[in-house]
Amino acid sequence: MRTAADIAVAAPGLTDADLGGDHATPLAKAAEHTVLARHGARMRPPLPRPESTRVFVVANQKGGVGKTTSTVNVAAGLAQLGQRVLVVDLDPQGNASTALGVDHRRGVPSTYDALVDGVPLADVVAVSPEVEDLLVVPATIDLAGAEIELVSVVARESRLRKAIHGHPLVGSAAEVGADRFDYVLVDCPPSLGLLTLNALVAGSEMLIPIQAEYYALEGLGQLLETVEMVKAHLNPTLAVSTILVTMYDARTRLAAGVAEEVREHFGDQVLKTTIPRSVRVSEAPSYGQTVMTYDPGSPGALSYLEAAREIATKGAPAA
Repeated sequence: MRTAADIAVAAPGLTDADLGGDHATPLAKAAEHTVLARHGARMRPPLPRPESTRVFVVANQKGGVGKTTSTVNVAAGLAQLGQRVLVVDLDPQGNASTALGVDHRRGVPSTYDALVDGVPLADVVAVSPEVEDLLVVPATIDLAGAEIELVSVVARESRLRKAIHGHPLVGSAAEVGADRFDYVLVDCPPSLGLLTLNALVAGSEMLIPIQAEYYALEGLGQLLETVEMVKAHLNPTLAVSTILVTMYDARTRLAAGVAEEVREHFGDQVLKTTIPRSVRVSEAPSYGQTVMTYDPGSPGALSYLEAAREIATKGAPAA
């Protein structure tokens, strides 16, 4: 794992002032973080790309477990590791859109247009200004009414699947070529309603963030029951491939106990990397950034980068 200091030393053409010397101002330090993030992304050796697009659903009906935070930071980490990534914001609150720096005020082309009006996904995609090769389908507040509007629509639970797989850059290397998306990450709302159901039908893999606290385990059973129902009736290819332990506090026995219990039950599905509690991770969205660019040398950023590396190197589960 390379630290921000390693990147700074190796970055060509950067002076001591660029790297925030002893007399650097707070503004210079902020600029340093941006420079390091961009130079570091270019200097890291890219990981091998998957043969076809991997569609991940990031879901957990319990709020506050780091679902959106994990979506945007894993996406940014994958992009920094040389992957082409699309984030689909399916939460009416639009928090993923905020963190990725894209506009999501009412009237902006969004997931609502794709789900309800059938607008092609390619027409509602925005480019994230923070990381190269990271694109976003933003969510607006209009999405809050989509569940009601979709009730009377034919094949209402497969609208998102149709939209994603209808995108010209989603598919295999043979079908699409080098411009294809390597990963599509769908950020779900904290509920098991029609929007989340659309995501579960659209995805082939599922990423479940679990907070390292006891209450986080209680709702997991209900979520897994829903996944089994979806597999039985709507999407037999869906697999819970990745579980990420978030908000891990190594000082407490509870966090270690929860992590151990999750690993015992789910085995290799649980990433070796855990995400620590971090003020920097929480601060980043208020600046319209992920922690990957807000503070690339922080423990949270390095942990998410390593989690992204694990996901990419582990590969998709066998069908």
